[in-house]
Amino acid sequence: MATDPKVTFGLIVGNRGFFPDKLAKDGHAVMTALLKKLGFGVVVLSDKDTKFGTVETWEDAKICAGLFRSHRDEIDGVIITLPNFGDERGIADTLKLAGLDVPVLVHAWEDDPKKMSLERRRDSFCGKMSACNNLVQYGIQFSLTSQHTMDPTTKEFKADLLWFAGVCRVVRGLKNCRVGALGARPAAFNTVRYSEKLLQQSGITVETLDLSEAFGRASRIKDTDPKTLERLKLISNYVPCKGVAKDPLVKMAKLAIVVDDWMESSGLDITAFQCWTSMEEYFGVVPCTVMSMMSESLRSSACEVDICGAVGMHALALASQTPSALHDWNNNYGGNPDKCVNFHCSNWPKSFLQDPKMSFQDIIAGSVGKNNTFGTVTGRVKPGPATYLRITTADEEGMIAAYVGEGRFTKDPLETFGGFGVLEIPDMQNLLRYICENGFEHHVAVNLSHVGSIINEALENYLDWDVYWHKG
Repeated sequence: MATDPKVTFGLIVGNRGFFPDKLAKDGHAVMTALLKKLGFGVVVLSDKDTKFGTVETWEDAKICAGLFRSHRDEIDGVIITLPNFGDERGIADTLKLAGLDVPVLVHAWEDDPKKMSLERRRDSFCGKMSACNNLVQYGIQFSLTSQHTMDPTTKEFKADLLWFAGVCRVVRGLKNCRVGALGARPAAFNTVRYSEKLLQQSGITVETLDLSEAFGRASRIKDTDPKTLERLKLISNYVPCKGVAKDPLVKMAKLAIVVDDWMESSGLDITAFQCWTSMEEYFGVVPCTVMSMMSESLRSSACEVDICGAVGMHALALASQTPSALHDWNNNYGGNPDKCVNFHCSNWPKSFLQDPKMSFQDIIAGSVGKNNTFGTVTGRVKPGPATYLRITTADEEGMIAAYVGEGRFTKDPLETFGGFGVLEIPDMQNLLRYICENGFEHHVAVNLSHVGSIINEALENYLDWDVYWHKG
C-alpha cells in the first residue's frame, strides 16, 4: 500500500471574551480557507456550533472535542490558532477531552504596531505563552511555529504548515506501520538484530514469511501467466536490462507477484528481505530490482532483513513523500574528514541514480555464480541534498534510539561498482564517533531531500525516542 500524502487537521480557533471578537471571526475564516487552499482536510467548528466557530468556554471545549472524536480516524494533527489572546483552558480542555494523541501545532497571530487600539490589538504574543503553559500542565506534547507570532498569509507560515504536515505523516505512518520480514537474518549480520517488542510499543508490527514459502509460491506461477507477463513488462521498462537473460527476469517477476500478494493479504506497508545467499542459491536471482521498484513507489524495502533500516527509510519517505534507500557507511573519501563513500550492491530506487541499469551482484557472484545474481540496480547517486537516519532498538536501555542529520551528495570523482555516491556532512568525524560509541549499525537510511527537522520533531517529541540530531 503506497503512502497516502493526504493530511487532515483538526483546527482550534481560540477566543477570549474581553478581546476583539472580530479578530477571532476573521481568523477562523482565513485559517480555514488557507488550509483548504493548500490541499489539507479541515475539521473545525462552525458558527452554528459555537460563537464564530471558536473555542473559549468549557461548553465550547466539549462541543469541539466531540467533533474531533467523531473524526478520530481522519485527523492527523491539530492546529491551534490564536487570532487574539485566546482562552488557555478551553484549548487544553478540548485536546484532553478529544484524546486524539496526534501532533499539535500552536500558532499566534502577529500584531501590527499601527493597530494597537483596544478594538484592534491581538495580544496573541502573550496568549500563546499561556496556551503552551496549560498544554504542559496537561501533559500534551506540541510543536511551535518558526517564529513566535506569524502572519498566516506569508510564505514562511506556509512552509511551517508543510513542515508540520510532514511531522504528522511520520507520526501517523510509524504508529501504524506494518513491516514484512521475508526470510531470516543473514547469519553474518548480528548488526541488524532488533527487538520486535520495543518496536511494537511504538505501534510498529513485524510480520514474517519464510523464504521457502515465497519460493514455493513463485514456483506455482506459470511463465505464461498474464500476471507474469505484465510484471515482466514493468521490470523491462523500469531500468535498462541489456545483457540479462529472460530466465532471471521471469524469476524476478514471479517473486514480485508473491511479495505483492503477501503485502496485500497481510496489510504490510514496507518490507525487509533476506537478500543473500539463500535467494541466489535456491531461487537464482538477487531481489534488488523487485525491492528497488517497491521503494520507488514509496513502499520502502531494506536488504539483509534490516527491519530498523526499513523503518528509517519509511520515516524519511513519509516526511519527504519521495523514495528512500538503505546505504552502507562504506569508505573514507581520500583525506577529506567531512566526506565519505556510501555504497550498496544495490537495490536503490532508480530515481536516486544518474544512469541506473540492471546488473549482477559483483560481491557474491564468485561464490554462487554470476548467472544466479542478476537483478541489482546500479549507478551513481545524483548530486544534491540528503537526509540520513538510523533507527535502532537499544534493548538494554529498553528504548528506541536514532540519529538524524543532513548533508549533500557531491560530484567528486569516484570509479567503483554497485550503487555509490560521495556524501559530504559537516563535522562528520564527530558523527562517526557518535555512531561507534553508541553501537549504531553500519546501515543508514537516506533520502534525497532535507527533512531532518521533521524527523527529529516526530521521533523525539511525539514518539518519545532518544534522538541525536547532528547539525554539524
